[in-house]
Amino acid sequence: MPLPSYAIGVMEASVYAPEVFARGLPSALQPSEGHTAPVTGTAVATSPMLSLQAIGLSFGGVVALADIDLSVRSGEIRAIIGPNGAGKSSLINVISGVYRPDRGQVQLAGIDYAQVPTQRLAHLGVARTFQNLALFKGLSVLDNVATGLAYKVRSNFAGQVLGIGRSRGERRETRSRADQILEFLDLTAVRDRLAGTLPYGLRKRVELARALVAEPRLLLLDEPMAGMTSGEKSEMAAFVRAARDRFATTVVLIEHDVGVVMGLSDRVAVLDHGRKIADGTPDEVRNDQRVIDAYLGVASDNEDGAGI
Repeated sequence: MPLPSYAIGVMEASVYAPEVFARGLPSALQPSEGHTAPVTGTAVATSPMLSLQAIGLSFGGVVALADIDLSVRSGEIRAIIGPNGAGKSSLINVISGVYRPDRGQVQLAGIDYAQVPTQRLAHLGVARTFQNLALFKGLSVLDNVATGLAYKVRSNFAGQVLGIGRSRGERRETRSRADQILEFLDLTAVRDRLAGTLPYGLRKRVELARALVAEPRLLLLDEPMAGMTSGEKSEMAAFVRAARDRFATTVVLIEHDVGVVMGLSDRVAVLDHGRKIADGTPDEVRNDQRVIDAYLGVASDNEDGAGI
């Protein structure tokens, strides 16, 4: 049975692909309105994978982000933490093009954008998971993961429905790649189960699999461990680290469990009331008095009691 037609293209806004980082953007995707020209492969290798410059964002006069600078090196796990309302999700939404910032620039692999083109992110090497699960509950685990490759489908609607022509090869390739990721994340045993029947922790892992199936260069994780038990968090942290190592994926992570963040991340940025108050290694951030002050009374909210 071919990938359900209603799933084709649905993930365009949430699961993205890696193909252009090594060779610059094709002409159809060239930045416009004064954006810089594509960089060469050498420039991509030496530029930060992601750079935010003086990002400002407000909603009806309420400041969500104020002059945020952030640089993410290729291959690192970069965490963004902060109390509730600090602006973490707003920042991820700016990076992924959901929000257009009032001020500032976003740079992906050396290419400047006033706003990241959400409709083109499937061609910019970015993948994202969401704080609230966005799985197709009525599809199998395999088919959910396969939707992460929907951007590659070139066969027409009739071919998809009838399983003829080009669609056969696409289906075979897609399922093979999905099976590899399921094995990598130890999900083969639930391959054919409906996603909606899985326990919460496994559903979070399926969403990670769907994001990873295209081997993105930049992976945005919005609270991937929220609601998990201690054991599930440890497993997820290990999978995130393994994905970085195996696929050379750069990871930007939002997570409330500070203990997990400090053990997993290479560098940590801390937001409070829309402003960046600290940025550095886990040890530097852990000992920063501004961070300690921002988290007073907040550490006890972590279900594992993990503090700074």
